[in-house]
Amino acid sequence: MTHSDADFDKKLTLLRDEIDEIDSDLVKLLQRRLSVTGKVGKLKSSVGKPIYDPEREAILFAKKRQQASDAGLSPDLIEDILRRLMRDSYVSQDASGYHCVNPECNKVVVVGGKGQLGAVFVDLFKRSSYQVAIIEQDDWPNSEAILADASLVIVAVPIRLTTMVIHHLNNLPQDCILADLTSIKESPLFEMKKAHAGPVVGLHPMFGPDVTGLIKQTIISCEGRYPEQYQWLIEQFEVWGAKIYPVPAHEHDQAMSMVQVMRHFSTIAYGYHLMAEGADIEKLVAMSSPIYRLELIMVGRLFAQDPVLYADIIFANKDNIGMMKRFAYRFLELLEDVSLDDKDAFVGMFNHVSDWFGHYAGDFLEESKSMLLKANELKKH
Repeated sequence: MTHSDADFDKKLTLLRDEIDEIDSDLVKLLQRRLSVTGKVGKLKSSVGKPIYDPEREAILFAKKRQQASDAGLSPDLIEDILRRLMRDSYVSQDASGYHCVNPECNKVVVVGGKGQLGAVFVDLFKRSSYQVAIIEQDDWPNSEAILADASLVIVAVPIRLTTMVIHHLNNLPQDCILADLTSIKESPLFEMKKAHAGPVVGLHPMFGPDVTGLIKQTIISCEGRYPEQYQWLIEQFEVWGAKIYPVPAHEHDQAMSMVQVMRHFSTIAYGYHLMAEGADIEKLVAMSSPIYRLELIMVGRLFAQDPVLYADIIFANKDNIGMMKRFAYRFLELLEDVSLDDKDAFVGMFNHVSDWFGHYAGDFLEESKSMLLKANELKKH
């Protein structure tokens, strides 16, 4: 080893030692930050304040981005770091108990509470100190006693069983709230209002059973009857960190036919096509850019789950058939442009759709950049 090589190694070691020392300081600061955010979570919970504060978060990002820019650092880097820290702190705050919005509630009954999604709500209600009971198939002989003093009954069963279960709930206490968690709303709401004369609300949690909490998760709420009597339930969701999106049931079902049913169906068709074509998935993954890898991830993710769940969603509403046929027709319409080598027609369609998206196209482009960076970081070699 030459003198210059030894000198280089010595200087590099000193610099790396300095970086290690800074990293150690960062770990200590992060530990201190986590301790303080845990205290914030307990304080908020004690008075019923939601853990997630979007206004505070937006102000913080703007302030720290400016601070980073003034310091010659990348604002995007600082925001990314802060988002990761806040996501972790939300999880730590979420681990503690929650404020109980309605201590006068006698009992919460979750029909299907041992199922994946039902279990999420059972856990949350228990952590908010509510008395919770569960009804599963074997419990129906004793269901009358379980439901006798219920203040809230939530139906959390597969779509194909929802109507049948609701028909069994025709003798609830007058002031009991009846709610469901299915991904269609008009039909369950109709059946619930027919079975129960008290307050009724349709709910659609826009998340899967793998969530650890409801912070930044969306729950769609469709008014059924006597909303003033179930307002405390909506407030409880907000305390848990959920965002509530109220919408009429028919609008919900129309939207879900596009953003859920059609999306699932086209994803399943794409996966089926890849298999039928005999594609080498290992090679596809190896040669994919981050955006295509992310698309493959979303396709593979679907096929790792229960097929009956997706069959229930797609088959639940026969009106969805018309939507999917129109989608297939438009697919063939665009394919015809390609077959005829009509690039002008294709580009014209593209520009027309781009105009329809408006500013959202640019917004989604920017939002996707950070998602793609994360997808690339997580890539397994």
